[in-house]
Amino acid sequence: MITDSYNESEEIISPKDFYGERKKVCDICIVTFSKDIFYEIIKREDAKKISEIDNCNKTIDIYGFDYNGKKVGIYISELGSAIASMCIMDVNHLIGATKFVMFGSCGVINDIAKGKYVIPTIAYRDEGMSYHYKAPSDDINIKNAKIVEEVFKELKIPYISGKVWTTDAIYKETKDNVKKMRDKGYIAVEMELAGVEAVCQNKNIELYDFLQSGDVLAEEFYDVIGIKEANHSLDKFYIALKIIDRIS
Repeated sequence: MITDSYNESEEIISPKDFYGERKKVCDICIVTFSKDIFYEIIKREDAKKISEIDNCNKTIDIYGFDYNGKKVGIYISELGSAIASMCIMDVNHLIGATKFVMFGSCGVINDIAKGKYVIPTIAYRDEGMSYHYKAPSDDINIKNAKIVEEVFKELKIPYISGKVWTTDAIYKETKDNVKKMRDKGYIAVEMELAGVEAVCQNKNIELYDFLQSGDVLAEEFYDVIGIKEANHSLDKFYIALKIIDRIS
């Protein structure tokens, strides 16, 4: 793996080149990967489009809604470490948010995570984006995991905290790799966190992440039955609001 991509010289391209001067609309933004959750939230009477990520192949709408006297942003992120990280940098520039609450689903690679929410404390960097924004290492610490854990404790929601494996290669989560990661103490696998956390640490953005366990990866079989609930359960949105209460 090429791991020498990180350096601190001046960046040539920035969101300003595409979107102009940085704007300030709100401080906090919710990142969801679920179209079902997003479309449900933008039905609210107070939900209004506040900006958009405008790419050559699609437009990603950014909406805002009122919560406890504050404007909160929300958008559907693209999947995968590199593009999810790019989205956060663009949204940070477009609406000025510096705190992002991100949630999604994860695959279970250890039975202790089955049927639970997962609060990542460490992410294994089996992707490419993080190596451009943080010096090379196997893992990255998830800075605000303790804050998220405190909210779950207060809400008395069953959860487990632990190490997760970030990979962009969903179709190469092989039996040997799953066993290797489980033997090293990783409890779940997902596709974005290592890169997003590295970008946020580099750009002084605060990230608050939690996951809902869904599909199960085992050496003998793959069980997809729980993935729809993990992806689209609206409960995650209301947990995100409680995290916003804590950080705002």
